[in-house]
Amino acid sequence: MSTAVPQDTVLIVGAGHAAGECATSIRDQGWAGRIMLVGDEPHLPYQRPPLSKAFLSGDLTAEQLYLKPQATYDKAGIEFIPNTRVDRIDRAARTVTLSDGRETGYSKLVIATGGHARRLELPGIAEIEKQPNFHYLRTLDHVTRIRAQFHSGVRLVIIGGGYIGLEVAAIAVRRGLHVTVLEALPRVLARVTAPELSAFYEQVHREAGVDIRTGTAVSGFELDASGDAVAAVRCADGSRIPADLVIVGVGLQPATELAETAGLAVDNGIVVDEHTRTSDPDIFAIGDCTNHPNGLLGRRLRLESVPNAMEQARTAAATLCGKERVYNSVPWFWSDQYDLKLKMVGLSQGYDELVLRGAPASRSFSAFYLKEGVMLAADTVSRPQEFMLAKRFVGEKIPVKATELADDSIPLKSLLPAV
Repeated sequence: MSTAVPQDTVLIVGAGHAAGECATSIRDQGWAGRIMLVGDEPHLPYQRPPLSKAFLSGDLTAEQLYLKPQATYDKAGIEFIPNTRVDRIDRAARTVTLSDGRETGYSKLVIATGGHARRLELPGIAEIEKQPNFHYLRTLDHVTRIRAQFHSGVRLVIIGGGYIGLEVAAIAVRRGLHVTVLEALPRVLARVTAPELSAFYEQVHREAGVDIRTGTAVSGFELDASGDAVAAVRCADGSRIPADLVIVGVGLQPATELAETAGLAVDNGIVVDEHTRTSDPDIFAIGDCTNHPNGLLGRRLRLESVPNAMEQARTAAATLCGKERVYNSVPWFWSDQYDLKLKMVGLSQGYDELVLRGAPASRSFSAFYLKEGVMLAADTVSRPQEFMLAKRFVGEKIPVKATELADDSIPLKSLLPAV
């Protein structure tokens, strides 16, 4: 069955953060034609970061997660189609096939499919994933189900000591759950921070009552006597951890299947240029699913962050409206754990010197990653002003002396060059 589509139709595949921002930005940039937003979840585009924070804790409702209310999309003339997948792209005909059997055309297509929670690769995992107390954490509905099982006294095992796992641990232990975090690497946050930051966060969690076990790989699971719930997690070191609830947070797998099937260039994400165009000039891609060039870093990369998704969305919107725009933003991220606000800017790979400013024991400090006297990245813990200044140091590649950077009595702002 086909649906006639007027000329000048933008179709956005996905309804996450990037997709929602792109849809309204396209209209704001002057697109007069049709805009269609197709998402496989039942919800309007919503914020994902609070899922493991304020939404998990019950401080936010589902409606409060929405980026914009339905009225905003209605006013902008954006057609939102929920609970629907795009199963196939026919680039030659410029049509897509939807999961409900409809076929619809486009003049421009934006792929904003994000990613899937990375699955554990263990024998028999498919059967374990069916158990009602085993969860991955990626969507609003995932967390809604998890919240229903968040009760004081429950034994929670979290697999993965990255941002998601630690954020969930912080909420859970405050709710009275008995929390164990299993991390296969020698330290938590090992892929994104220096050992000093890992040690700080491990101590914070242990002081809060979380049992953190690093260097501990999961080897399997045990079911209860009825066979309809996970009863324990087995580890490669022979240990067995009883569990009433299991949550897995071991990373993201970019959702590139649709792009691959359509013959677009894919390499650890959908390959795009600095304007977010794919290898097909009528198809753009934005957000977590993209592999894009970064002028600041001088290389290609794939980022999983809201700021990246938002900026790519605006870049795509401007470019497909004929207002060529280059995406070249400084990467930044954040994580909320307990009363601590961790904000990070830049990517630290390749640093040759780490400078600490302030004492970790004070729970307010910064860590600066330098290479040959230039700041590559910074991690700031409850120091928002230093984070804002660090964005300038990183973005403008401003040389800095480590001794001055380490001296907390010298205002960081004074180390910036005079205007």
